[in-house]
Amino acid sequence: MMKIALAVLMMLIAAGPVTAQSGAEEIKDTVNETVEIQKNTQQQQDDWAQEKSELVARFRTAQANVEYLTERKTLETEKSEALDQRIAEMRRRLNESKRLEDTVQDTLNTVLSRLEMWVARDIPFLAEERSARLSTLREEIARPDVDSAEKLRRLLEVLQVEANYGTTVEVYQDEIKVDSDPIFVDILRLGRIAIFWRTPDGKRVGAYDHGSGQWIELPNKYNRNIMRAMEMASRMRPVELIDMPLGRIAP
Repeated sequence: MMKIALAVLMMLIAAGPVTAQSGAEEIKDTVNETVEIQKNTQQQQDDWAQEKSELVARFRTAQANVEYLTERKTLETEKSEALDQRIAEMRRRLNESKRLEDTVQDTLNTVLSRLEMWVARDIPFLAEERSARLSTLREEIARPDVDSAEKLRRLLEVLQVEANYGTTVEVYQDEIKVDSDPIFVDILRLGRIAIFWRTPDGKRVGAYDHGSGQWIELPNKYNRNIMRAMEMASRMRPVELIDMPLGRIAP
């Protein structure tokens, strides 16, 4: 501050003679003005220093954010690429699944058609039950809302049932035609080897002839053994060896 006042005084001396009073006033005004300028300048410098400090802090924060966002961008890019790869793989699997599903559907239809033809050529037993089972199976296989795994499970169940018929014996009642005459009889099924019939009064017996595909009547001499076989199949008597008129097993 002293340096500023001295400089102002030297300027006034160089400017020429002045009265003591007026010179003192001018010096005072000049000094006050200079001091005010200096104060304003200092304030501006302080404000600038504060603003600079804030700008530096903001710059560093922004720089840190840029680095963070850059890392996040890299991470998100990697995630996006990984998701794109997963989506591509899922699309590939979906297309493959659709192709396999179409193949499985064709296979199921083929197997079912063969099963239907095989049952139609099989010996005649439980016709209504087996026909209803196949009809229900065909409806389920044709349904678009049932997945292929469930369709395959149902087909395997029906195949298992049909396969079990070959290893079981049973007695049931049914209506058959003998010489074009319908009669109600007891049926004895021995697996898929032979089927015998007997009227409820026990007076007539017969069998299904594989060769002709017809129900035939057998001589009365077979009545006793057929009756005993029915009782064994119904668990009404112990199992024992007996002679049965099997005839031709296959046409």
